[in-house]
Amino acid sequence: MLLSIVTLLFALTQGSVSLSPYQVWQAFTGESATLANTLVLELRLPRILAAFATGGLLAVAGALMQVLLRNPLAEPYVLGISGGASVAALLAILIGVSGVFLSGAAFVGAIVSTVLVFGLTQLKTAASSLRLLLTGVVIAAGWGALITLILALAPPQKLPGMLYWLMGDLAYAGSPWPAWVVLVAVCLILFPLGRSLNVLGRGALQAASLGINVKRLERGVFVLASVLTAVAVTTAGSVGFVGLVVPHLLRMVLGNDQRIILPASALAGGCLLTLADTLARTVIAPEQLPVGVITALLGVPTFLLLLHRGRL
Repeated sequence: MLLSIVTLLFALTQGSVSLSPYQVWQAFTGESATLANTLVLELRLPRILAAFATGGLLAVAGALMQVLLRNPLAEPYVLGISGGASVAALLAILIGVSGVFLSGAAFVGAIVSTVLVFGLTQLKTAASSLRLLLTGVVIAAGWGALITLILALAPPQKLPGMLYWLMGDLAYAGSPWPAWVVLVAVCLILFPLGRSLNVLGRGALQAASLGINVKRLERGVFVLASVLTAVAVTTAGSVGFVGLVVPHLLRMVLGNDQRIILPASALAGGCLLTLADTLARTVIAPEQLPVGVITALLGVPTFLLLLHRGRL
């Protein structure tokens, strides 16, 4: 929690115009100049809150996917949710839609992909996790082909916005509060399910032998992870590696108790994406980089290091 506060404060002070912690405090109390008030309250704070919530959503979704699929390489986008959102968002950009309507289109696309994967899988057999993974991979490949087709047919003036959305970009993130409401609500729902998730992570047969309704729990985890991913993609576009790397790093430090991992993932994922977004808007300021580029540059070497040390 302390690290989260320090991260948020650091992000508020950094940008094309640097501010001191005291100037940030004055902005919150209404004692600072108009420029500082605008920078802190209108420009940086909403974006930072959106980044923190999005990072938390992705990290928790990644931890849930890894439990559901019992696969350490599972991450929020593995079931094609991001692909569905991306196709809908690119089509919206293509017809000139922006703002809340673009976010709405992305959310609808993510939900359509979720329903499609769930409907094709139906979670009816003992091998439901494998079927779910295979179905998601195939659906994701189909969305990828449609994305390539849309980019190939799009007018040149539309391509920069499309590419930034695909790489993840918080520059045009809307209100952060929907993401925060979903993150807090899902964490509260998951808190009493921690023990059941621990058992589910060890296998469906063991969970069933201990009296857990495996099918219902798997469906619930799938729905919650899908909603988290859909809201995250709607807020910031496709931001990779947060949901893959953060749960792994936390398990190395905290163990594999989901009652600890899930809330820790929310905080650690929020910190990581907030710091990444701070780098994205300060490295070549006043120009900005897509935050997805920063998370990839941080996530790839970290993941390779974990593989090299045999921690995965």
